[in-house]
Amino acid sequence: MKSASSKDIKSALEHLSETELSALCLRLARFKKENKELLTYLLFQSQDETQFIQDVRQEICDSFSEMNDSNLYLLKKSIRKIIRQTEKHIRYSGIDSTAAELYMELLRNLKPYHIQISKSTVMRNMYASINKKLEKIISDLHEDLQYDFHKALRSIALDF
Repeated sequence: MKSASSKDIKSALEHLSETELSALCLRLARFKKENKELLTYLLFQSQDETQFIQDVRQEICDSFSEMNDSNLYLLKKSIRKIIRQTEKHIRYSGIDSTAAELYMELLRNLKPYHIQISKSTVMRNMYASINKKLEKIISDLHEDLQYDFHKALRSIALDF
């Protein structure tokens, strides 16, 4: 089955009544966990972005504290999972400053694992990828925010 374009979907949604639209949203939420999470963000969390950032930061910290770091393989696997979860939250928000803060939190929590990161090429590449994404996001922000984020980034940067 070929899916319709965004334009076609938008025009079809404009012709639906309010009750039909809410029924469609509920049905959509029932089929995919990510759809339900996105609707939860849009309905309940998007009004208070600072609280959303705090919640995700806490989730990142909890994930790092529960992480299995008994060997390098499990450490890599756990960090990949945390990065996937964080990027999912970043996609939900779509705000650059939120993305920058969440990536900074990832880097802050990765800092204690510096020794294991420097031993593994895969870990260095994951760190470099996060750092590259963060630099790109920071370059798109307002100058004052750029300065603040660059200052914070220099304080947590790892040297290999």
